[in-house]
Amino acid sequence: MRIAAVVVAAGRGVRARGVGSGPKQYVALAGVPLLRRTLDALNSAGTISLLQVAIHANDSPDYERAVAGFTGPLLAPVSGGATRQASVLAGLEALAAHRPDGVLIHDAARPFVDSLLITDVIEALSRHDGAIPALAVADTLKRCDASGCISETVSRTGLWRAQTPQGFRFDQILAAHRAAAAAGQHDLTDDAAVAERVGLSVALVAGREHNRKLTTVEDFIVAERELSAPCLPDVRTGTGFDVHRFTEGDHVWLGGVRIAHSQRLEGHSDADVALHAITDALLGAIGDGDIGQHFPPSDAKWRGAASRIFLEDAARRVRALGGRIGNIDLTILCEVPKIGPHREAMRASIADMLAIEVGRVGVKATTTEGLGFTGRREGIAAMAAATVVMPGPL
Repeated sequence: MRIAAVVVAAGRGVRARGVGSGPKQYVALAGVPLLRRTLDALNSAGTISLLQVAIHANDSPDYERAVAGFTGPLLAPVSGGATRQASVLAGLEALAAHRPDGVLIHDAARPFVDSLLITDVIEALSRHDGAIPALAVADTLKRCDASGCISETVSRTGLWRAQTPQGFRFDQILAAHRAAAAAGQHDLTDDAAVAERVGLSVALVAGREHNRKLTTVEDFIVAERELSAPCLPDVRTGTGFDVHRFTEGDHVWLGGVRIAHSQRLEGHSDADVALHAITDALLGAIGDGDIGQHFPPSDAKWRGAASRIFLEDAARRVRALGGRIGNIDLTILCEVPKIGPHREAMRASIADMLAIEVGRVGVKATTTEGLGFTGRREGIAAMAAATVVMPGPL
């Protein structure tokens, strides 16, 4: 899909007055205007073909200073309206001539959006008319009366906090916004509500706590502190170890590669000891159990299964948490078969399963100098280390 984005930046930011001399979207955070940080975050995803900003008619000088030097696919700004809904419609109308397939609608005051969240929203558009990131409500909700006293406790079951970017099929959301404006309804607070009004199917994807909207003075103080203070990335390490004995056969599976041999490895699945070790390393890095927990050998459906199923599931679990696989380091301990002739094929196979560059995969082999069960050629062992980079600072 060809994806465009509308960035809503026409508001006055009344609740953030005091953090700067002008509207909050132009306030500097660690030396960079808030709007510029948001545009940089969207552009860095690499999935957005056009960026359209809706600004207040009086903000042109501030806007030009904020975007100076920006090299992304930025169109000339359009003047927004008196409400957020009107500003979004103005942005959509400006994009209509470019006819994108889909559009992301994002608040200028959410500068911490990450590329994985953007990808999740876009992927959901292949199955739904729209998709928004959201977080389940965790706090107990109270309704108060005119005197400020509690009148009711509201059930939080099924309640979610909506975030942006909210993604839609372009023609559908443009038509929905036009219909709402024509009906004189201008008070809808997000684009999912506009879509719901005309019966569009809008899915929820997992939001991110760090994708918060900067609304109050306190929000800006916290964001400035986070951006200004030195921090370490949240890099995690996991290890895995596995062993399989030899039995009668004519090949072994190692690292997703079929290698002719006078015996095979015994196991409930295809007994790929290398992939099993890597799977456990990834699961260990995110604290999500082990391969036996997710794919128990007592379950007949995994009998003879290809071990790439296990490894790809571990990679999916990492991505579901917003993590990225940094590298894999695998060591195979065996006397036979010889690993050297198959090393590059294993690296390529593992990289493909994990959707990472082959340069992030190391495969080594060693013998045990004739010692132990591997030295007696009774089986093969493998140990692996994996690094995973999680979103946000440590």
